Amino acid sequence: MTGKIKSSKPLENSELFAYKNPELPVEDRVADLLSRMTIEEKVAQLMGLWNDGIEDFGEEVLNDPAKMKEIFGNGCNSVHPSALGIKETVKLRNKIQKYLVEKTRLGIPTLFVDEGQHGLMRPDSTVFPQAIGIACSWDPVLLEKVYGVIAYEMRSRGTHHALSPVIDVCRDPRWGRVEETYGEDPYLNGVLGCAAVKGFQGSDDGTVIDNHVAATLKHLLGHGEPEGGQNQGPANYSLRVLRDYHMPPFKMCLDKVKPAAVMPSYNEIDGVPSHTNKWLLKDVLRDEWGFKGMVVADYFAIDQTLLKESVVENEKHAATVTFNAGVQFEFPKSNYYYHLIELLEEGKVNLEDIDTAVSQSLKLKFELGLFENPYINVDKAIEVSKNVEHKELALQAARESIVLLKNEVHPGTNGNALLPLSKNKYKKIAVIGPCAKDLYFGGYSGEPYEKVSLLDGIKNKVGNNTEILFAQGCKLTTNTTTSYFNWKNHEIKFASREENLGLIKEAVEIAKKAEVIILALGENEHLCREAWAKEHIGDNMTLDLFGEQNELAESIIALGKPVVVYLMNGRPLSINKLVEKVPAIIEGWYMGQETGTAAADVIFGDVNPSGKLTITVPKSAGQLPMYYNHKRSAQFVDYISQDIKPLFYFGFGLSYTDFSFNNVRLENNDIGTSDSTKVLVDVKNTGTREGSEVVQMYIRDLVSSVTRPVKELKGFNKIKLNPGESKTVSLPILPEHLAFTNRDMKFVVEPGDFEVMVGSSSRDEDLAKTILHVK
Repeated sequence: MTGKIKSSKPLENSELFAYKNPELPVEDRVADLLSRMTIEEKVAQLMGLWNDGIEDFGEEVLNDPAKMKEIFGNGCNSVHPSALGIKETVKLRNKIQKYLVEKTRLGIPTLFVDEGQHGLMRPDSTVFPQAIGIACSWDPVLLEKVYGVIAYEMRSRGTHHALSPVIDVCRDPRWGRVEETYGEDPYLNGVLGCAAVKGFQGSDDGTVIDNHVAATLKHLLGHGEPEGGQNQGPANYSLRVLRDYHMPPFKMCLDKVKPAAVMPSYNEIDGVPSHTNKWLLKDVLRDEWGFKGMVVADYFAIDQTLLKESVVENEKHAATVTFNAGVQFEFPKSNYYYHLIELLEEGKVNLEDIDTAVSQSLKLKFELGLFENPYINVDKAIEVSKNVEHKELALQAARESIVLLKNEVHPGTNGNALLPLSKNKYKKIAVIGPCAKDLYFGGYSGEPYEKVSLLDGIKNKVGNNTEILFAQGCKLTTNTTTSYFNWKNHEIKFASREENLGLIKEAVEIAKKAEVIILALGENEHLCREAWAKEHIGDNMTLDLFGEQNELAESIIALGKPVVVYLMNGRPLSINKLVEKVPAIIEGWYMGQETGTAAADVIFGDVNPSGKLTITVPKSAGQLPMYYNHKRSAQFVDYISQDIKPLFYFGFGLSYTDFSFNNVRLENNDIGTSDSTKVLVDVKNTGTREGSEVVQMYIRDLVSSVTRPVKELKGFNKIKLNPGESKTVSLPILPEHLAFTNRDMKFVVEPGDFEVMVGSSSRDEDLAKTILHVK
């Protein structure tokens, strides 16, 4: 909050007041404290604090009582993140908290906020696979464990509120934030979002337990399908599309795991920016869905209503419209909400709405125990950051998330698939490409104590028995640093074509010496990231490999040697020529700090890959939009220049063993519209080694009052089977799996026949089918 602080009478014997008594119910403490607050103190609880993009206010502020009073004198809702190390973080946060607790009139502590979509976004933290990667594990239990570790590392450093998870349904791979999402499917995003929230908060009833943090669902609504694939672009889709595709993950999480907060999206819907959308934030979120938690602004989104979207006249008008629309808290700092005091005097906002929001903020602070335990122990924070179990979990997550896209015979493999490679067969292996030695994590990333590149992972795996040759091959960009700063910094410097052609020649000479080549291609955080300003771009109009990578691949393939392509990226890439010419392809996404170890485990067969795609891979950007749950009239006839089939289907992923699906049947073939049943299938490992398979269930309404998708994921189960082992898998079919928004805009189950499909991917030939009759 800016402006002069009005003087308030100090509280005498404040320790006697009810809000100071931890034995009282939280509701009583909130009511007592709220009754003692001035309007200035209340409004301060609705705003974050950030020092021009960094949390570190500096010693010149922290040691100056006058400046501290100016900034923190009335308190604040929260202090927002920076890239400080552990010791600096703890020191700064304890100083700020000490001032708020001991020097302000009411002693209200602050919340500290951080990002955590694939690890705490700070140095010396565990970096897990980026969201689009870990989603490919199709393992909610794993995700809950991962986000539990992230929460633990956060809380040990004093973080209370995570601005995660991202559960946007992503339906445009040109968008720079694809990597932050769990993919294109509403049901899967909801299930994985529930796991993430439960991991962050440690419960499914809204309670934030010890060593956990409050979670924030984002971004409501339509953010993952922006016009032109450009971040913050309009999402002007029909109400039925919004309700049947974009809303379900949010409603599922709100119903099942009770997140503490929801963040609206930057984009507009039907011409109305989400931060000004009363229908979305009050009529739907509050009244229809019954959400009781906090609604927090995305960073500078309130500013954008004036500066970008032009739906308000000035700062005061922006504060009026967004607050009355339902945005309770301005993040990351107070640019506009300090006007609420004046707006209240003018009768343009209601005191009841302010008190409700303040009460929610105070309730969270009391429930987190901040009034009794506001400070952080630096030794504990360091100990938590070095927990070896966190490193082991990062490795497990990476192993389970890698997707094997292709594995065929090469002339030099004696009739066997190229992968896995034998550690003892090859004397010289070349590891080539811009993603071999350099390791990229994706946006919103922390930086671990240690990290393993693909090159190092392969060296560690084969030991001294095999010579590992390396060549850069080409460069993606030339000003790369750590993943965080690749994502954060504005400037992108591209390598020259002349330089890259020279590197390709060098790589070819190196590759000639090898018996097998591992070609590491993809992108980095410069080439696909969140775009938030004209000087900070991140979306991409093409899905092709960037720069001279295709030329590098063609030159290496031309040598006629076995080639394994390893992709490191955050969005689908249209690698048509590689699919045509290369026998083995691995989708590695951004796999986190253990990338090299996990990749080598898969390449050399110590781990059997089990990841499945959670987003469709098109053959070109010209096919967009392309997602598996399309309507029948979409993807119906081929283009003149290209067919309508994707390069890789949603749910697809290979294994080093084989599985069969047999005897698909329903527990009850005939049910009522309010009844449930189950589909059962016998799955057998018909190969020669242990493996995991994701059993996927899709449903199609054969005749309906409005057009429906050709199939929709409505259940899945990941199972592990030994060679020759069989297991009967049962998946429930509930009324909610059959319901949709009908012609009258009601969410109902219509009587009729439903096709139930079970198999290993969304591709028709991978599915066995049966018919469910609903009366």
